[in-house]
Amino acid sequence: MAMFVHLTPAGNIRSIRRAGIRPASGTPGVYCLPVLPSYQLTHQWARELRRGGQRTFVAVHFRIPDDERVSVGHYNGPPVELSGTEAAALVAAQPDARGYEVVVPRSIRPGEIHRIRRVNRVTGWRYLPDAHGRPPCSCPVCNPPGQYGAAKIRDRDE
Repeated sequence: MAMFVHLTPAGNIRSIRRAGIRPASGTPGVYCLPVLPSYQLTHQWARELRRGGQRTFVAVHFRIPDDERVSVGHYNGPPVELSGTEAAALVAAQPDARGYEVVVPRSIRPGEIHRIRRVNRVTGWRYLPDAHGRPPCSCPVCNPPGQYGAAKIRDRDE
């Protein structure tokens, strides 16, 4: 059985232990990544998710059957539907797996959860992989009003 990790705010621990992981409303399923040898790649989305205002995240490790169908792909590309083990192998085989995501199209039951643990605060990338050295985009989608430093970035581009 393939092992995956889902990142969620620490306040959700009790609910997850009781009822499992449910997809957020309006999403196609539960977003996750396979557990890879690299801690950095396994928890790569943590820093980007923190931009939404939540500061403390936990990693929920769970197993799904090997033949269960999931969607996998780069966040800005079209996903492909593969089995869980094929998706894990596809992400692991990438020379640069940053930006990949797996979507399980159903809820994760409490019995499938292997463990829950805290995530290192400095893990991951912001904005997009390899964003260092590139100025941030000043459009209102990438840089919404009220976000820390947004006004300075918009003023720079005017």
